[in-house]
Parts: sequence; C-alpha cells; structure tokens
Amino acid sequence: DPPKIPCDSREVCTLRITDLRERDSAEYKFRFKTQYAEWGYSFHGITLTVTDLQVKVSSSTEEKKRTLTCSTTCFLTDNPTYIWYKNGQHLHDPTSQQYSCNTLVVGCYSTDSYSCAVKDHDDFLTPTVCVHGQSCLNVTYTKRSICALKGSTVDITCTYRHPSWHNVTEVSWFNKWETGVTTDLIQDPEYAGRVKYHPTTDKGSTLRITDLRESDSAEYKFRFTTTEVKWGYSFPGTTLIVTDLQVKETPGTEEGKVTLTCITTCTLTDNPTYIWYKNGQLLTNPNTQDNFLYLDQISSGDAGSYSCGVEGYENLRSPVTFFGEPKSLKNAVVGIIVVILILILCLFGFVWFRKKASKSTSDTRDRRDTVENGQRDSNPVYDNISGMTMAPIAAQRAITDEQDDITYASIQHRNQEVPLDSTVPPSHPQKQDEDFQYATVKFNSPSAAQ
Repeated sequence: DPPKIPCDSREVCTLRITDLRERDSAEYKFRFKTQYAEWGYSFHGITLTVTDLQVKVSSSTEEKKRTLTCSTTCFLTDNPTYIWYKNGQHLHDPTSQQYSCNTLVVGCYSTDSYSCAVKDHDDFLTPTVCVHGQSCLNVTYTKRSICALKGSTVDITCTYRHPSWHNVTEVSWFNKWETGVTTDLIQDPEYAGRVKYHPTTDKGSTLRITDLRESDSAEYKFRFTTTEVKWGYSFPGTTLIVTDLQVKETPGTEEGKVTLTCITTCTLTDNPTYIWYKNGQLLTNPNTQDNFLYLDQISSGDAGSYSCGVEGYENLRSPVTFFGEPKSLKNAVVGIIVVILILILCLFGFVWFRKKASKSTSDTRDRRDTVENGQRDSNPVYDNISGMTMAPIAAQRAITDEQDDITYASIQHRNQEVPLDSTVPPSHPQKQDEDFQYATVKFNSPSAAQ
C-alpha cells in the first residue's frame, strides 16, 4: 500500500498538522510496513506540546516599575523573536520575551495596555493587559476572521475600553495603512454607499459592509481617539475573506454514483445550511449531507441542471452545472450554434463573391459598349474591298491621294496573315513585287468610299 503520509525520494516522511489546538498535545509515532515485516509503534516518538501566549505583569522592588513577560507553558522551539504592542501600536525596539515599563517615565502610563506575539505568527497574539489595574485602553474584536459570501452583507464588531476620565472624540474603521497614514472606509471611494458604522453598546462599534465583493477581502481594524491618547492601527484586527459558490462534480465511492460538492475558498462562518436547486427549483428532499449532494448516473430522474446556495441567502447561487442528459443536450445545442455560425459565414462569403463577380462582368460589358459606341461614332469602316491587286507602294500612294488618315486592320497575304503593327519579322523573306490583298481598310473620310 502507498504511504499515508507524503515521503520524499530519501524516504523522509513528514506529518503536518494545521490549526493546532491545545488538545493536539500528544506523543506522535511513525509506523511503516514492508512485505517482510512491520515496524512497530511502541518505539518512542515525538512529543508535541501546544501552548498559547499570555502577558504576565509582575511588580519589581522599585515603585511604579512593571515587568511584562510573554509567557508560554513550554519552551518554544527555534528561539523565536517576540513582538510587543502598546495601545495597539507596534513597538519596534523590544524583541525579547520580557519588557519593562516604569509608570514614572514619560510614555509609560498606568492606562497603557500591552500584548505580545511571536514573529511570523502575528495573528496569534495575547489578549491585552493593563499595566496597573483594569482602567486601560483596549480593543477586542468579536471574531478574528470571517468568511462571507460574495454579494452578501457582513458585520464586523469590536468592543473598546478606556478610562472613565477619557472622552472619546473619534472612531473609525479602515483596512489600508502605510507608515501611519490611514484612510477611513467611509471616505474610501471603493466603499461608497456600502459601509456604515453602528454603535453596538456604550463602548462598542460595528462595521457593516453590503454587496460584498472579492476585492473586499482584507484585514479590518478599529481605531478610537480620546482627549488623552489615540488607540492605534497596527494592532491585529478582523480578517475578512469574501468567497463565491461553485459546484464540483466527483465520482462517488460506489459505481455509478456521483457527488456534487458546493465549494468555497474558505469555511463559511456560523456553520451554514446548504441548499440545492435542480432545473431552477429548490430540492425539498435532496440526498445531501452538509455541502454534498449524492446523485445516481443510472437514474434518469437525477439528470438535470444543478446549483447550490446557502440558507438565508437564497438569492446568492452558484453557476449552473449539468448532470446526465442535459449535459449532452447542452453540447448538442452548442454544436448546432457553431454549425449555424459557420453557415452564416459561408453565406456571407458566397454573397460577397457573387457581388464581386457581377461587378466585374458589368465593368467588362461597360468597356465593350464604350468601344462599340466609339466605333459607331467614328468614320465608316469598309470591311471588304476586293478585286484590287496592286503593289504595296503603289497601293499606299493611291490611297494616300484619296485620304490622309487610313487605318489598316490587316493585310491578307497569299500565304499568311501579318498584322501591320507586328514587330515580329516574317518567317520567309518577302519579294517586293509580290501581290498583296487588303482584307480590311478603315477610311476616316466619306469621300474614300466614292
């Protein structure tokens, strides 16, 4: 049997576990089989301990001095670098596991709040703690991540805390920040008419975004300003991922069975109920489980067009996918459309060719008519003058006396016909005293015929 865990060419196998939880703490072992033996699981494995982070505040012997420790229940591997936040602002200087604060020094007040994280794992940070007592600045987001449907509406909520003697002067939501410069979402043209702020409690705020788009996927943060301090923008907020619905068809475990899966790019929040449509109508008793729909290829009753949706968002459906006979019908319709388009193109080509050929014939006819009309308008042409036998020089002189302008069409020799305007020499030498007969002579003067 192939290995259940991916192994490289050196036969090094790796087990990867994502989204770790504290209950994943255990001893993990590896086992493999060959055709001769089975390597056992009783051998010692690797012990995994999953921990979270907490900020512990301890007092020192010096008055007003506090020591903050980013503590864990076990020693983190790879000697990590620690990150500290003060009032939601990223502190760049301290990178060790401990941070000291003296409330007598400017910049360290009893109302300040702190939290910590590990570098490259900024999303997993501790809850904020107060340096002294519980009267400090703080923001807590109801959800750290939200997966929502494209076209739907989402609410991102937080609560904030501040000393009673601080008056809040401004609140805002944003998702873009560079070097301390932020843009309020209400002023962002990309969200024009789609965002609203709602106070949820005396110290709470909700950001509502309507008509969600995939470009709205971002991290959203809340900031408030009091008469004493501004609670910052670098503290991690709520990450929103906007997804659409798609139907994926896969073979079932049994022969002739097919599974349709309503898939998304993230796991929708609040464990939604999926619904299915067949030929545009809601399936009332589908053979489903979670986001799966089971069909039978043999059963003609299962043939049709399918789409999926989420209960509560019936107007947001996936694109239609065809199963069974409708798929063949769809292919046939597409084929017919292609054939019709080809016939139309051929018809246009034929009409264009006929039109071009007709135009060419008309032009030729017009040129012939022009030539004939020109001949009718010119002087009479006498085609046949017979009974005249004379030498070429004498004939030319006699005709010249009668008419100045004569056109010779051709001269008929006893043995061959040679056009007068030809530049090709005769095949045999001609004698000057040979007789010639003028087959066609054109006179430009009427007197020539008399």
